[in-house]
Amino acid sequence: MPSNWDPQQYQRFSNERSRPFFDLLARVPDEDVHVVADLGCGPGNLTATLVSRWPNATVWGVDSSSDMLTAAAQLPAHSRLYFQQADLATWQPGQPVDRLVSNAAMQWVPDHERVLTHFFRILAPGGVLAVQMPNNFTEPAHRLLAEVVRQEPWASAIGHWQERYFMQTADWYVEALLRLEFVDTEVWETIYYHVLQGPDAVLEWMKGTALRPALARLAGTQHEAFLAAYGARLRDAYPEHAYGTLLPFRRLFFVAKKPRV
Repeated sequence: MPSNWDPQQYQRFSNERSRPFFDLLARVPDEDVHVVADLGCGPGNLTATLVSRWPNATVWGVDSSSDMLTAAAQLPAHSRLYFQQADLATWQPGQPVDRLVSNAAMQWVPDHERVLTHFFRILAPGGVLAVQMPNNFTEPAHRLLAEVVRQEPWASAIGHWQERYFMQTADWYVEALLRLEFVDTEVWETIYYHVLQGPDAVLEWMKGTALRPALARLAGTQHEAFLAAYGARLRDAYPEHAYGTLLPFRRLFFVAKKPRV
């Protein structure tokens, strides 16, 4: 997972980033929910909504980023809401989980077969897994970033670099979930056509996620020149219009249930 998360930057487009979370949750049933986990919870603002969604449940937000959890700690306290720093791929709950949610986080973690096996094990019988991941890593914003980091003077400063994400195809997730004996499995993709406001909107979007690892390798004095070079390419690929800047964004979703017996 990228280091040096900036919760404030990440939430700059909070409406657009949160929409897939609620679209995912719309497919999740409500019965028999006592323990809920949000793995890769980020700043916790979406995790906190699960307290209202499941009013009889204890809700855990888990993230590996101390910066994100510092932001989560600023949320209003609730007697059923807890946050913990841990790796989502190895987190061990105190008791089986009835609803396990992972929103825009699992793509940073390798070996999804192993991760899904772990999720299956920590789910209670009848528990439901719900996952959403960005699936736009072949889009211009990411291709252009790869081009810029390979050019001088950035290549010497950054060294060997590539975006580290671990997406599989939609059919791979169908087959993996069925191999693990999940039932009631749904896998789908959605393309969101976000209309972003403000100058260099796509650059500002990328600052919240994919740009973090590259910027972490640059001296602070190099940041502005690097962002200017990358931003110029993004403006050509995503021109600003009177209504804003259009950013198509593909995401992959799946919901699956652990059998009761």
